[in-house]
Amino acid sequence: MRASRLLSVLLLLQTRGRMTAQQLADELGVSVRTVYRDVEALHASGVPLYGEAGHEGGYRLVDGYRTRLTGLTEKEAQALFLAGLPGPAAELGLGALAAAAELKIEAALPPDLREGSRCVREHFHLDSPGWYHDGDQVPHLPALADAVWNKLVVAVRYRRWREPYEVERTLEPYGLVLKAGRWYLVARAGADLRTYRVNQILAMEVTERTFDRPDGFDLAAHWREHLKDFRARLIQGHAVVRLSPAGVERAGELMSSAVVEAVAQGVEGEDGWVTATVPIESLTHAHSEFMKLGAEAEVLEPAALRDRLIATARALAALYLP
Repeated sequence: MRASRLLSVLLLLQTRGRMTAQQLADELGVSVRTVYRDVEALHASGVPLYGEAGHEGGYRLVDGYRTRLTGLTEKEAQALFLAGLPGPAAELGLGALAAAAELKIEAALPPDLREGSRCVREHFHLDSPGWYHDGDQVPHLPALADAVWNKLVVAVRYRRWREPYEVERTLEPYGLVLKAGRWYLVARAGADLRTYRVNQILAMEVTERTFDRPDGFDLAAHWREHLKDFRARLIQGHAVVRLSPAGVERAGELMSSAVVEAVAQGVEGEDGWVTATVPIESLTHAHSEFMKLGAEAEVLEPAALRDRLIATARALAALYLP
């Protein structure tokens, strides 16, 4: 652990130039006293490192000195692919490794390219969850990620949306997918390849049994097909709706891309309202979706959906009107 930290001190000074003991301590998550000891150890090992006192002081390497100890470990190389996603990397238990990998790469770059990489990091930031969702709580994710890396079978107790609501499954975890702040597990259960929400795993045990992941399995391609099938299964019918200009605009912000595309192909009347036939999942889901648009949308068909909205409108009127 200390050897890794000493290397980190060396790489930080190599990539960033002069740094104070406090800056090094903050970067490494240790005390200033620990930094002093680490600097003494580097001096003793022959590293040309010196300190300058005063307001503009700090530690720095002799000009021209560069270490070649920048080789990535296996774990750091795995974490490298998540270096631009510090949140997900931390959730997977790879936060420190991703930071170490990024530092080693930065140290290996020539000064002009290193400055460019810093500029990107300072001017662009990825925040993957949606506005109204901060991401899942996934306490089992690090252990699950370890099982994915090492091809270990896991036994889980899982909560699903239909009865029986809690089930036990033995899974071969093929891969993890992060979508809109939510983690999903692609795993084989018996003869079937299925998708599980990681935050619905109530309990998990990583066994010592290994499994063989099929050669050539493409997680990204599998996920694309899964989404395609999922969206196709969602559409259970259609509704004919009228939308005001404001309703069309709000639909673009609140409704699915399939609905937005259907509205774009609608017919605009003389009053500016657009009539369109849009896909719906179910009466219950469609009811809640069109309620978001309030009086800026009128459902014409199907009658069952229109009747539900009428009943809701009457209940709201009874609640709010004297």
